[in-house]
Amino acid sequence: ERIDSLNIEMEEYRHLGTGAMHYHIAADNPENVFLVALRTVPTDSTGVAHILEHTALCGSRRYPVRDPFFMMIRRSLNTFMNAFTSSDWTAYPFASKNRKDFDNLLQVYLDAVFFARLDELDFAQEGHRLEFAEADNPGSALQFKGVVFNEMKGAMSSIGSVLWQSMSSHLFPTTTYHFNSGGDPACIPDLSYEQLTAFYRSHYHPGNSVFMTYGDIPAASHHQRFEELALREFGKPETTVSVADESRYPKPLRVESTYAGVADENPRSHVAVGWLLGLSTDLRAQFEAQLLDGVLMDNSASPLLKALETSELGQAPSPLCGLEDSNREMTFMAGLEGCGKGGTEAVEALIVDTLSAVAERGVPKAQVEAALHQLELSQREITGQHYPYGLQLILGGLSAAIHRGDPISLLNIDPVLEQLREDIQDPAFIPGLIRRMLLDNPHRVTLTLHPDPELEAKRQKQEAARLAEVKAGLSTEQQMRIVARSKALLARQAQEDDPAVLPKVGLEDVPAEITEPQREDGGSDGSDDSNGSDGSDDSNDGRLSASLYAHHKPKDDGAYAFPSTVPVSFYGQPTNGLAYQSVVMPLPQLDGELLEVLPLYTRCLTEFGIGDKDYTEVQSWQAAVSGGVDCHSSIRGLREDSQRQAAVLSFSAKGLTRNHEAFTELLHDTIREVRLDENQRLRELIEQICSRAETGIPGQGHVLAMGLACSRMSPLARLGFEADGLAGIVGLKQQRQRVTGGGADSQKAETEKILARMRRLHEQVLDAPKQFLLIGEPGGRDELLRHIEARWPDVKGAAVPAAALELKPERGRVCEVYTIPTAVNFCATAFPTVPAAHPDNPLLHVLAGFMRNGFLHRAIREQGGAYGAGASQDGGSASFRFYSYRDPRVEETLMDFNKAVEWVLSARHEPRALEEAVLGVIASFDKPPSPAGAAKRAYYHHLFGNTMEHRMDFRRRVLATTVDDLRRVAETWLTGDNASIGLITAPDVAAKLRIPGISVKKV
Repeated sequence: ERIDSLNIEMEEYRHLGTGAMHYHIAADNPENVFLVALRTVPTDSTGVAHILEHTALCGSRRYPVRDPFFMMIRRSLNTFMNAFTSSDWTAYPFASKNRKDFDNLLQVYLDAVFFARLDELDFAQEGHRLEFAEADNPGSALQFKGVVFNEMKGAMSSIGSVLWQSMSSHLFPTTTYHFNSGGDPACIPDLSYEQLTAFYRSHYHPGNSVFMTYGDIPAASHHQRFEELALREFGKPETTVSVADESRYPKPLRVESTYAGVADENPRSHVAVGWLLGLSTDLRAQFEAQLLDGVLMDNSASPLLKALETSELGQAPSPLCGLEDSNREMTFMAGLEGCGKGGTEAVEALIVDTLSAVAERGVPKAQVEAALHQLELSQREITGQHYPYGLQLILGGLSAAIHRGDPISLLNIDPVLEQLREDIQDPAFIPGLIRRMLLDNPHRVTLTLHPDPELEAKRQKQEAARLAEVKAGLSTEQQMRIVARSKALLARQAQEDDPAVLPKVGLEDVPAEITEPQREDGGSDGSDDSNGSDGSDDSNDGRLSASLYAHHKPKDDGAYAFPSTVPVSFYGQPTNGLAYQSVVMPLPQLDGELLEVLPLYTRCLTEFGIGDKDYTEVQSWQAAVSGGVDCHSSIRGLREDSQRQAAVLSFSAKGLTRNHEAFTELLHDTIREVRLDENQRLRELIEQICSRAETGIPGQGHVLAMGLACSRMSPLARLGFEADGLAGIVGLKQQRQRVTGGGADSQKAETEKILARMRRLHEQVLDAPKQFLLIGEPGGRDELLRHIEARWPDVKGAAVPAAALELKPERGRVCEVYTIPTAVNFCATAFPTVPAAHPDNPLLHVLAGFMRNGFLHRAIREQGGAYGAGASQDGGSASFRFYSYRDPRVEETLMDFNKAVEWVLSARHEPRALEEAVLGVIASFDKPPSPAGAAKRAYYHHLFGNTMEHRMDFRRRVLATTVDDLRRVAETWLTGDNASIGLITAPDVAAKLRIPGISVKKV
């Protein structure tokens, strides 16, 4: 079936021998994507599907090495490799632009999925095991260890995860969604190896699978390989795996539970209301639910979200708000976080009464049409930020395929949009959906989660008591078996497998050149570059050559001129009917007060009113004509000197090309007429931003820990730490207290003080010279340009470079730990190194991968039990960072960071290890973004003077790296006592740390 809106053709196949389904998305795209998914339906919370996903990747029949997945990451030019465990499926996806690499990965993935070895020691490493604190001493304390065990301890430290799991367990009392498919840490130790292998035999069969592919490799070629590599060895499955219909409640249910909160004089609870809806395989029901979700919750003008945002009953809308349609039966949820004691009934009444009022009064037609517009936009946009575009499409249809529905119809949204456009002509349509799906639906759960500052301590006590009981019941023989298994696992982790059994790509397969989209520049006065620069001269006065001037002949950087009255750079890209526009200006010189308010300014500016419209009217305007308006600052350290920065401020919008003129007006008026006078709106935004930042800490703890460790390495690192890092989160909490605490007069005075700073900053923005980035279909350039010239007639002349940002130099050491309620730790160590232009910068990038592959992964993940560990070089802050993620250890991990350097300096290294590290760096830099993303990346490269020659020089130096180079830069930059330490951990762990000079702070 041809899907014109996505410029793809979708094909459906069934394998005759096994019944396996294959959906192929044929597209003119060399980035081919593969995914095989299995229906996995747990009946408990032991995490069997999750642990099996990990263990299946630890060796297979054809590739009997213990770590083929991570070994292939190092031997590949993949653009994506991973595996996922969802509530009712497990998927193994990868993507690559290289045909040889694609086939290599296909061989390894199919063998891993259908012919896994499932070694019991791998189960012990990845899942759980008993081990003595001193592995060879039965007299020491007994411990639970395992990668998934610690991963899920970290996952269940997140309030979002606790909310979701608690709500799901009650909305689904009898089906698989009742259980934690990832694994509850209290239940994971109950899983036996025999149960794991039995689950594999009953679920990992091609007849229980769905194959999905995307790209320019024909389906017939895939079929031949699927048959050769796996399918020919299987017949029909003996059982059919499926999820049953959930039984329904006769009346709404209220439940209460707890989460690991902090001690507070005014403890705040989460209150969420959830409904169980219809089948996600019913396409009409699913699109009706998506439309209703958009009408009720899309933006701050949407009636239910507005009621939650403006309510005094809580601090911010719950992170659980909205529709979940990936399970067999859909759910809809809404709620508040930060609610006072006894607020459950009031929050429930607020939600139900709001829905009743909307059902009674109806919804303005324009608002419903805006929700439909957002559905179309989300379908059409080619993204690539987190996943390759092909994988994004595959995942969009996977749930329907897993539940034996129709993924083709799910992706071909145009017929559905046409039907919904007819449906909404009836004013009673949306009210009818509200009544049918929500108000008249008795299968409703109201969940209240109360903070319990003692909860984590109780869990630790329960775990310790369980382990003590187990230890007391161990015979001498059983103790010796635990010791023997620990030794066997350590020996297995230390063994060097022969990588030659695995396929690979080599340096000879690396593309020699890199490319970027063609840029066309306009807005010149008719002369060549006014500063005589070709864009490669990073001048010493802090001004970076922008390379955005008009040219009358082809230039080395690939820019061409076209007539224009405004300074604009146009990229003609296959955007699938979307256009992207940014108004870019040098960031004005800001004093300390204005620099401090800059992060809040960029987050909030597009959330305020414009002219005579209040913020709710503007939110409706944005939804009707665009895919959103964004404001952000881009600040980068100079290539030659990390102590100096250049910066720009950008206002951006995107939307369907047919709406470009409308969202050009929106973007113009956002900049020229924004209302910075809505005090109550600012208070609501600060509460929401702060709540999101707090709840997001467990998910990005390693990033925040690295930001802490680097916070004194450069002015830019310090600015990032104070804006988006841990100091920024603490500052947001203090700001929230100032604008919401005290009386009304105090709140108004505090918000007015912030707004006054924003107004002062915005006055400088209005006076700054402006230039434009424009991305759209190649044939639409002139019309898009006319819209800009008509709306901005006063902006003429050539583009200007990014501005120098005067910040106080910073090069110091940090040794700090921040505490949060958590069952795991996030560790980072940082060394001062070199900026981007230094010849050692490329070598340090290779060194990071070299140490991750050769030492850190084994020492910290496999042996230490952390979910992840690695290293990275950052030329912007001139720093090298080690990190660990969801880590049961702290001081031992910090020692392993040091040992990694010793390993580089003293061990004998195979040439293949260097090649794998080099491939990793090249692959990470060559990952293709979306067409619009590639244009934006190229634009900002040139804006900040990072020319193609600079990037090619980096590539050449990476490819030319030797082991001696790695030893030299490790010894030069990663030894000595100048390392900084940044940690995130629980208060009781922080109190026991024996790190000289460390200071402890509370988030």
